[in-house]
Amino acid sequence: MNNKLILASSSPRRQELLKQVRISYTLRKQDFDESQISTANPEDKVRQLAIHKGLGVPIHDNEIILSADTVVSYNQQIFEKPQNKEEAYQMISALSGGIHEVFTGVMLRSEKQEKVFVERTKVEFWTLSDEEIQWYLLTDEPYDKAGAYGIQNTGAMFVKQIIGDYYNVVGLPISRVIRELKHFSVFPRN
Repeated sequence: MNNKLILASSSPRRQELLKQVRISYTLRKQDFDESQISTANPEDKVRQLAIHKGLGVPIHDNEIILSADTVVSYNQQIFEKPQNKEEAYQMISALSGGIHEVFTGVMLRSEKQEKVFVERTKVEFWTLSDEEIQWYLLTDEPYDKAGAYGIQNTGAMFVKQIIGDYYNVVGLPISRVIRELKHFSVFPRN
């Protein structure tokens, strides 16, 4: 029997990735105040956020809850979504010419079992000119993404190399998620 996947995330990127791999899902809103998690450790932060988001969604028979959270980490500092243009500028400038890490915490939960894991990907940026950064800030892209860039869109031009799962940087390590969902009897549709 194929269980029903419930996505506890409003991220359009996570929705697109599930559609890409032909996993059917239903959105179920969760209202967790992320400011309640204050740890400075990015791996702990995304793990705790994924858990709290997943536990904050009601579950019914034959349902599997999928919750996730993604942050960018550079020099022991967590970069979430920038609040304004100045913050976005500071983030992109800091990432320029260096290697940062992207962490995504994932929780899968049924009435009988839970699985929580964190995926880490290293991303190296080219050294960026002020002109490149200012141009990018004029797009809508930086303002709804951790670290102020989207690797799947125009932000791809900043990326020199990645080590790890590309889709983790987009916002969901989809290959690992698919493998874990098999244990919950959730499979891609034909």
